[in-house]
Amino acid sequence: MTQTHELTILIDDETRRLSVPVGANLRRALLEAGISPYGAVTRSVNCGGRGLCATCGVQFEAGEPEPIHWHDKLAKAGGYPRLSCQISVDRPMTIRMLTDKLLWGKLPR
Repeated sequence: MTQTHELTILIDDETRRLSVPVGANLRRALLEAGISPYGAVTRSVNCGGRGLCATCGVQFEAGEPEPIHWHDKLAKAGGYPRLSCQISVDRPMTIRMLTDKLLWGKLPR
């Protein structure tokens, strides 16, 4: 039996829950569930999860892991959205999708 963690996904006023295998890539898990971490401009044009374009950012409400990738470390240090392509699901997480972003998202209020 595959071990899973629960992701709570906050999309505006909607809450979705996903059961995701331990170690799954967050970006891929979101896309497989039909939830895009991209803004309107970057849904079609992005780096495909390589951590280069920084457009798949999400905001953590709970369960935020420490960044490993250099670009994700900069995002966390600056208070910017975290790169979903560089995050492995290793715990239960609550994630807010940034539905008003064009490219990278806004700084937290």
